[in-house]
Amino acid sequence: MRTYDFAPLYRSSVGFDQLASLMDRVLTNDVSQPSYPPYNIEKTAGDAYRISLAVAGFSSDDLNLEVKENALLVTARKGKEKAERSFLHRGIATRAFERRFHLADHVRVTGASHTDGMLHIDLEREIPEALKPRRIEISNGAAKTVEQDVVYAKAVN
Repeated sequence: MRTYDFAPLYRSSVGFDQLASLMDRVLTNDVSQPSYPPYNIEKTAGDAYRISLAVAGFSSDDLNLEVKENALLVTARKGKEKAERSFLHRGIATRAFERRFHLADHVRVTGASHTDGMLHIDLEREIPEALKPRRIEISNGAAKTVEQDVVYAKAVN
């Protein structure tokens, strides 16, 4: 596998260390990702997303969602079955799983629902007011001077 050196990116940029770390983690990850349970990620609106996981055989009580440090963790543990059953064929897997999704900055979980064997997790990107574009008023005429506080200090040598 080809490896990439992100050191030049660290030297010439400020604040992109998380992106470089993510790229480094993705490119050096040789471990195959688990395929259970299958899932979809869809964009439902401009800043809205939905993750749908196929969780047949699990009840809402068996599922757990947790958001921690820009990561969404979905886990499932099947409770003890009441009666011992004898299967001739068992094609519906109800084994415990843990699925982790890394969330971008300002993406938060807005809701979750469990219907017809599908777990739907709704997400939305909320950009803070400080990061939204804003219009700067351009004045006509002479530039106004702004008085600044001046502090006089003696040189110490």
